[in-house]
Amino acid sequence: MKKISPHIGILVALIVITCWFTSLFFLLNWHFNWNNPLVYLMVFVQMHLYTGLFITAHDAMHGTISTNQKANNFIGYLVVFLYAGFFYNRLFTKHHQHHTHVHTENDPDFAPHGFWKWYFRFMLNYVTIIQLVIMAVAYNVLKIWVDEKNLLLFWVLPSLLSTFQLFYFGTYLPHKGEHDNEYHSTTLKKNHFVAFITCYFFGYHFEHHQKPGMPWWQLYKTKD
Repeated sequence: MKKISPHIGILVALIVITCWFTSLFFLLNWHFNWNNPLVYLMVFVQMHLYTGLFITAHDAMHGTISTNQKANNFIGYLVVFLYAGFFYNRLFTKHHQHHTHVHTENDPDFAPHGFWKWYFRFMLNYVTIIQLVIMAVAYNVLKIWVDEKNLLLFWVLPSLLSTFQLFYFGTYLPHKGEHDNEYHSTTLKKNHFVAFITCYFFGYHFEHHQKPGMPWWQLYKTKD
């Protein structure tokens, strides 16, 4: 496989982080009116940017941000902490268990249940008490400078919504049911716009399992 340029991978990661931070900064300082429909649109824009943070971390877990391991892992640690106080090493271990033991009892991302039971099992595999404490402290510190309605609407809500986006399009839809292939997964029909908007091309999930070393911004190239 063609070697991934460390400069391009880092540049893409920095663009995602910068877009997320810039949007969040202005939204937290926005004196908005509840009647403005743009408010609700921006919740979903920020949700999508939160998802981008996690997808960037996912690339780091596969070593596709940079061939420099320290740079690759630093970005991985940074984005999952910015996302919701997660610890990269915990996510790294569990994600590789998913790839190694996909669709088995040893797969932390799989549960033979309906949507909600599967979602809560999925979340409990990753959320820790320490993480919740970190987020609670961050919330109360940010309240000193940020209006609480802005904090709830543009910091808390989009991150929670993005967990549904990541789970539904990146885990539940691809892996629910039985599949006649070694990766136990399905894939979205070819539509790059839909694939990007829904989950940064990770609806092309069968292709991701085929080529886990392909970064998200090149994953569309694997789609026949």
